[in-house]
Amino acid sequence: MTATGTARAGDPERGTLDKAAGENFPVAPFFLPKDWRTDLIAVYGFARLVDDIGDGDLAPGGADARLLGVSPEEAEDRLLLLDAFEADLGRVFDEIPGHPLLRRLQATVRRRSLTPEPFLGLIAANRQDQLVTRYETYDDLLAYCELSANPVGRLVLAVTGTSTPERIRLSDEICTALQIVEHLQDVAEDLGRDRIYLPAEDMKRFHVQEADLAAKTAGASVRALVAYEAQRARELLNEGAPLVGSVHGRLKLLLAGFVAGGRAALHAIAAAEHDVLPGPPKPGRLQLLREVGVTLRGEG
Repeated sequence: MTATGTARAGDPERGTLDKAAGENFPVAPFFLPKDWRTDLIAVYGFARLVDDIGDGDLAPGGADARLLGVSPEEAEDRLLLLDAFEADLGRVFDEIPGHPLLRRLQATVRRRSLTPEPFLGLIAANRQDQLVTRYETYDDLLAYCELSANPVGRLVLAVTGTSTPERIRLSDEICTALQIVEHLQDVAEDLGRDRIYLPAEDMKRFHVQEADLAAKTAGASVRALVAYEAQRARELLNEGAPLVGSVHGRLKLLLAGFVAGGRAALHAIAAAEHDVLPGPPKPGRLQLLREVGVTLRGEG
């Protein structure tokens, strides 16, 4: 068992939150006000745990299942766990939840007057992952991202008290782009879970078969497909980037970090010549800082 796995088994709350360091974007960086950091970490903990349930990545030992009232015999049933998690989410708004990450979230919900809808969207996305493993069109994928990614950006705006209809629209563009970038980085990992987030119509256009995605390295057709989807993500990031200029102070730096994280990841994919099959291309710190500067100057 890894050190993280050991931590999860003994302390599922801490083990989930420790995963923040591996994300493409800053979750709650040090320069933010303490109350923002506290609430953003609580939101991250919810989002990370629901993804871990949906991906079957809970720690051995069943601590999370027990906290949700699920018996050891049923702990492998992801849909049942998601149902139990949704029931515990309901307690956030009117009772006392059983899972410590949801108890942490309860304080944030009350402090920021958050509504259930974005949290329910994230749960719905993970339910969909249990039932839908292929996406026929790009529009189908965008509809999935509306559930799986966009609620996170909306929660960031809500926590920081900066939500407006236009900012929500721009945030949705950024979050969808970040989700697509993550899918591109994780093609091989997702295939191992019998999931493909590359639209089937695009695979057909580039003459890519599912078997091609199982290779150790990508052939020319797969690279061309990845480059095509990466350009789509880049355009979405560019369309959403004006969100950064619509706010000020430390929030501006945080949102620039989100956009820059996506751009830096796309740079890493391009630097790997769009061969994502050996493993997820990850950007270096220098590239990330460079992209932060470009984004803050509005040059991207």
